Amino acid sequence: MNDTVIHATDADFDSTVLQSGEPVLVDFWAQWCGPCKMIAPALDELARDYAGKAKVVKVDIDQNRNTAMKYHVRSIPMLLLFKDGQVQATQIGAVGKAQLSQMIDKAL
Repeated sequence: MNDTVIHATDADFDSTVLQSGEPVLVDFWAQWCGPCKMIAPALDELARDYAGKAKVVKVDIDQNRNTAMKYHVRSIPMLLLFKDGQVQATQIGAVGKAQLSQMIDKAL
């Protein structure tokens, strides 16, 4: 695990993600999800690469059901890109770092 990826909860999701001044890539994941673990290293790299320009936030759906329900998370990993409190892009399933970079770049 790496310090640059932020872990958000139901309690602080609004302040961490929706009120952020920079784009936020949110990874809805769970401990038991194999594909979620596969993309974790790419998310760590993106968090470092975009430090100061965009944030990478993880939300554990088992511990934060309200947020998962609010964004209709039915399949994980599910990544949402937020900008100015609004969902700008959605990616369901494990994808490579390049695809996730493109999502962030479009919001910058």
